[in-house]
Amino acid sequence: MKKICFITGTRADYGIMAPIMREIEKSPEACLQIIATNMHLSPDFGMTVNEIESDGFKVDVKIESLVPGSTPASTVRSMAKVEEGLAEAFELLQPDLVVILGDRYEALASASAAVVFNIPIAHLHGGETTEGAIDDAFRHAITKLSNYHFASTPQYAEKIISMGEDPTGVFLSGAPGAEITGEEIPGLENELNLEFEQKTGINPWEPFIIFAMHPSTMLPDKGLSEVKATLTALDPYINQGYKILVTMPNSDPGSTEIFKLIEKWITLHSQSSTPISLVSSLGSRLFHYALERASAIIGNSSAALIEAPSHRLPAVNVGVRQKGRAHGMTVIDAPGDSQSIGRALSAALSLEMKAVLMGLTVSSLNPYYKESSSSFIAQKLIEIIC
Repeated sequence: MKKICFITGTRADYGIMAPIMREIEKSPEACLQIIATNMHLSPDFGMTVNEIESDGFKVDVKIESLVPGSTPASTVRSMAKVEEGLAEAFELLQPDLVVILGDRYEALASASAAVVFNIPIAHLHGGETTEGAIDDAFRHAITKLSNYHFASTPQYAEKIISMGEDPTGVFLSGAPGAEITGEEIPGLENELNLEFEQKTGINPWEPFIIFAMHPSTMLPDKGLSEVKATLTALDPYINQGYKILVTMPNSDPGSTEIFKLIEKWITLHSQSSTPISLVSSLGSRLFHYALERASAIIGNSSAALIEAPSHRLPAVNVGVRQKGRAHGMTVIDAPGDSQSIGRALSAALSLEMKAVLMGLTVSSLNPYYKESSSSFIAQKLIEIIC
């Protein structure tokens, strides 16, 4: 039986790939393999490998690779540890196809190792643009190392082909994260309400805003000024009674400084009657539930552009990290100053925005949405190796 190996390094890419992995796991034609590395094996980031296993998946190989710190040097050392771990993992597992998502440094390290082992690579979310992050270069490098490409929009499929990739290996799949909508929530509502409140301390029926910011690695200060401006813009909303759900930044260079700034901001508001909740990881199910219940999402996470519109959630996209990435009308771009961010958040929470959200279909709101994206990708992966 042919073996399809998924390599995951963060809660984000796992949440997107999990539905595809489920389809592979059910197939009699292919064997699912999973390698977990990077943030998944770090207690500081929630030890999210446990979430993978609690979802019922077997993790075949665990590679501890995250070097303490958030500097360029620590990132390069982390990449080296991923490659070192994969040297043993590939020899052990002997996969027939490797699946990699996105643009992070551990994804580039994984692609490089797979090329040396002459293992074909299937890449998800290639061709996209994020001008404010070094991931932009990583993503295109992974595209050139990969054999098969699953593009989230037609324009990104065209971009991959324009980079010289064989059109027969480029598939328009949509974004798997965008196909998860709120339609399945009602049946699980009571269970998820309780689980969410226990995890965050926030009553999901009260107004709350999700704050999700990661380093803008192409900026000299790694986006610290953008984070400060966003926190300043949120202050009036705390005074108005909005609760704030803060998700931790990822492990890119600059993340430690951002986390310290967020902690200081939370301390300043510790006497407020409106709680600010900081979580290392919600897990995929609770994260999508949060998108379903929140009033808005603000920051520079790709989730605001790709997943949030499928839940009819307005988003404020701050600064340069996602600059150049396609998005729909529910996403409002804001320069990295507090006044612009405040105006954008006011527009996101307005009655006019609510009217737009309720008046259009998900496919109209979200350019990344494609029905049955995960099952389409899974079937193509099986066809490739069989």
